[in-house]
Amino acid sequence: MAVTAAMVKELRQATDAPMMDCKKALTENDGNMEKATEWLRERGVAKSAKKADRVAAEGSIGLKISADFKRATLVEVNSETDFVAQNDGFKDLVSKTVTQAFETDTKDVEALRQTEVEGKAFSAYFDEAVAKIGEKIEVRRIAALSGKDNVAINGYVHSNTRIGVIVAIECDSAKTAEAMVPVAKQVAMHASAMKPTTLSYKDFDADFVEAETKGRIEAIKTENEERARLKKPLINVPQYISMCQLTDDVLAKAEADIKATLKEQGKPEQIWDKIVPGQVARFIQDNTTLDKEQALLDQNYVLDDKMNVAEAVAAAGKAAGGTAEVSAFIRLEVGEGIEKKVDDFAAEVAAQMA
Repeated sequence: MAVTAAMVKELRQATDAPMMDCKKALTENDGNMEKATEWLRERGVAKSAKKADRVAAEGSIGLKISADFKRATLVEVNSETDFVAQNDGFKDLVSKTVTQAFETDTKDVEALRQTEVEGKAFSAYFDEAVAKIGEKIEVRRIAALSGKDNVAINGYVHSNTRIGVIVAIECDSAKTAEAMVPVAKQVAMHASAMKPTTLSYKDFDADFVEAETKGRIEAIKTENEERARLKKPLINVPQYISMCQLTDDVLAKAEADIKATLKEQGKPEQIWDKIVPGQVARFIQDNTTLDKEQALLDQNYVLDDKMNVAEAVAAAGKAAGGTAEVSAFIRLEVGEGIEKKVDDFAAEVAAQMA
């Protein structure tokens, strides 16, 4: 069957593939439009396969939230370059991917590929879009939160689309949960900036805390040696770094030490009760640095650093006439944990010239 210019134009509009590829696809398939489309799709997949050894560490985070703020889904879609991540076709693909994951309630990447969209497997839809864009692109992660009527779920994607967070706040009632919807977004924005790795200090592994304690103390001692040499003020060396280390015995000893110091200073006992609580609070502050860095609930809240996140959310719940606490959060950042390949451009050119 003769391939006409009109047929090539139709196939090009349908697939966005290069014109010569469209002509060849139609020629190879006797002008059959459906078979030609499949031929192009398979060719696109083959192109993607050749890129398999490349590292896709750029990309974007997609976010989808239900209208009732009871469900939210995040996806990370990776590309090889940041340039492609700014492409409208890539942005549309991210939007379609997170919508598909949300609507099918899918949290596994391979399971997502098996779902159906527009009468075909999502894998086929995705690979066709990748073929049009012409770069290695892959869905790396999917994350989701859901809750009942007394839970508010909201999220935030940073303006660069590289960081996305979803937060769930559990409340005493549906009414309070409704009031907590904007608060959940504010906490998500906080987590975007402050990079917590866990919800609470209670989630830390004991071995991790022990190793981190030793490392931080040694680092401060080393820095203090340099400060002493330069005659700069020394940094306080903490005994501990997390609330999970501050047992009742540790706090009791800290209070006893504070009282002993007050006695040595000649402070009258009748005023100790006005001094001790503040100094115990300072002791806790100085010995929970890990919590403030990595545990969301224990971080100083960016919108009011006089409170931590847990206190700020509780205060917002009280103001709404109920109770509220963050029960879960998920933070995704594009490329975290991926080892990027560093290319030797000169070596690559030399290899091609050989």
